Amino acid sequence: MLIFKHIKSHPLIWIIATTAIIFMICSSIRHYLFQSTAFEMGIYDQVAYLISQGETPFSSFLGIHHLGNHAALAMYPLALLYKIYPSVYWLLLIQAISLTLGAWPTWSLARQAGLNESKSLAMALMYLFYPVIFNINLFDFHPEVMAIPALLGAILAAKLDKILWFTIAIIWVLACKDALSLTVAAMGIWLFFFEKKRLCGAIALTFGVGWFIIVTQGIIPHFKGGKGPGGVGRYGYLGDSVFEIAINIILKPGLVLGRIFSWETLQYLGLLLLPIIWWLSPRHLAPLIGALPVLVKNILSDIDAQRDLIHQYSLPLLPFLLLAVIATLVDREKIGQNPIKLPITNYQLPKFIITKFIIIWSLVTFLALAKYGYFWTIYLDSLDTWQATKNAITLVKTSGNVLTTANIAPHLSHRKVINLTNVNAAPKNLADFDYVLLNIRHPGWNSNQEFANSLVNQLKNNPEFKLSYDRDGVYLFNRNNK
Repeated sequence: MLIFKHIKSHPLIWIIATTAIIFMICSSIRHYLFQSTAFEMGIYDQVAYLISQGETPFSSFLGIHHLGNHAALAMYPLALLYKIYPSVYWLLLIQAISLTLGAWPTWSLARQAGLNESKSLAMALMYLFYPVIFNINLFDFHPEVMAIPALLGAILAAKLDKILWFTIAIIWVLACKDALSLTVAAMGIWLFFFEKKRLCGAIALTFGVGWFIIVTQGIIPHFKGGKGPGGVGRYGYLGDSVFEIAINIILKPGLVLGRIFSWETLQYLGLLLLPIIWWLSPRHLAPLIGALPVLVKNILSDIDAQRDLIHQYSLPLLPFLLLAVIATLVDREKIGQNPIKLPITNYQLPKFIITKFIIIWSLVTFLALAKYGYFWTIYLDSLDTWQATKNAITLVKTSGNVLTTANIAPHLSHRKVINLTNVNAAPKNLADFDYVLLNIRHPGWNSNQEFANSLVNQLKNNPEFKLSYDRDGVYLFNRNNK
């Protein structure tokens, strides 16, 4: 009871709860303004809904079974919430809680390492202020957010020799996304060789490598018609399969070195390290071994989105960056060295303001790199059609098949079939759909106004459809029997 009372009264609990509420409000407003998209919000909302209804979780957006996407088994227990009430806001709530909850094991790791209460709290705030945490909360929903507190918790469990809790935590991490198997395996190498946690390291390495093989060579091809993981296409210059890519990384280093030693990589590393730059030491970079698979994948990818702090790709790096910071702070305290030296002058900040400096610098980099400004810029772009879109959605009365835009799709994804307008792949047969909802002013991702207008004209001249709503460039067509 005393422990429970202490936890309830700890200031970090109130900080986490308040931040989670703020995150939930922010992501909900974004969704309400039709800024969430089919990729990824619509995908996971449809999957969770179908699972909750006992249906096969086949993503009509991707055209494959859910397990053929990223083998995210964690979506199955999450879908139980949809049995209470089917709503996309469950995803936003789980995401907000998962992202903010990572502050608690961060604080615990700092305390376990020997930092005092105030510096440990500053580390938790550093985690919460790290820009990618806020930014990914705004970027739809991704199952890997549920892995972050578990990944930090697994590291804490390993340090405390809690083998059972460590194993449970990494199993959950693996269930969140296929690619995290490489992160777990790399973490195992770090634990085994550098932290001397042999058993935990061996478990993580075995589970990580084993799950990677099972997923890439078994589960995903089985549910994807024999095709491998979708991310392979981002490394086409290295090969057409996971195995071929791995071989060419070793045998053709020139292909890799050109990406590593580039301006784009330097910019990316600058973004990653700026919020923690004062507290990194070359002597304490061993934890970054766990970050290497994600870092290498992001650097080598043809997709620029993997090298920013907006999308989800850099999220698994954060636990290991924080561990490197904690190790540096602890070591400098042990040898009596102040943790902060200003460049050029080599001036050492007084010890009593170190904690404040950590918090202030974290806040400064948050203000510089977090995308809160979207709320009064790009998130308001489609306000001119917001009410018309809301009205049109209420007229979709059944769970029939829908063709619509990427931004409207997450508001109508509780059905077996919903597809997107795509300028590169016009629908072969409009009669496959019971409803077609278009916004010609804001046609959405992978579409344009010319294409949207063309669809509207086709539907107006199609006797199988009737126009049931027309306002501010928003058109809803119903098939005549609907």
